[in-house]
Amino acid sequence: MFDRFFQQAEERSGDNDVPIDTSNVPKHIAIIMDGNGRWAKKKGLPRIAGHREGMKVIHRIVEKANDLQVKYLTLYAFSTENWKRPKTEVDFLMKLPEQFLDKELPKLKRNNVKVRIMGDESVLPVHTLRAVHKAVDETAANTGLILNFALNYGSRHEIVNMVKQIGEEIESNTLSPADINEKLLTERLLSSGLPDPDLLIRTSGEIRLSNFMLWQLAYSEFWFTNVLWPDFGEEDLEEAIRTYQQRKRRYGGI
Repeated sequence: MFDRFFQQAEERSGDNDVPIDTSNVPKHIAIIMDGNGRWAKKKGLPRIAGHREGMKVIHRIVEKANDLQVKYLTLYAFSTENWKRPKTEVDFLMKLPEQFLDKELPKLKRNNVKVRIMGDESVLPVHTLRAVHKAVDETAANTGLILNFALNYGSRHEIVNMVKQIGEEIESNTLSPADINEKLLTERLLSSGLPDPDLLIRTSGEIRLSNFMLWQLAYSEFWFTNVLWPDFGEEDLEEAIRTYQQRKRRYGGI
């Protein structure tokens, strides 16, 4: 039922002749990049081939988002649950940030893109952290699109750690329960400093959040597509934005 609903919704909104309203582009787009393994399987290739192809898509989507003047782009690169995958696949995934940034960092710097990371860094390999931190440091002064990689990220893990931190501060009398409000919680999340996503995109036909930004997506618009991430192109991003622009965001009001 839901597959038919979202397919019909995309068909209704998928008029590529409709121009994008540049005054109403989502400020923050978050993407669950899904379908690399299935893309590879369909072509009789190993799963890592799908991940390698998916990495190439990131470059094109970042450039397109930048051209459209999107201010923030969050990409779900690796979840806290992805460690359950075979070690060979995990090891390959941990090398992708290094491979991507080694090639793309000069372009990101030229395009005024600022890189940041959101996730639990404590168990990430040294070579992965070295590449990401280099990109973060060398783009720190940039003022354009903020490219936020959710790497070893899980929303429940994020919230549990935030609650622990608040509990410790209350126990040490540096924080009062009366001080706890939505603003305080938002500032303690790993996404602190970023606005909540206006639009969530998920590829591959799956219709779930997969432990991604559960607090931050409370009032985001969702757009699901059957396109697998390695096949996701600039025109798909434009279609998602057109759909977003046809919706009325009421935030609980009338």
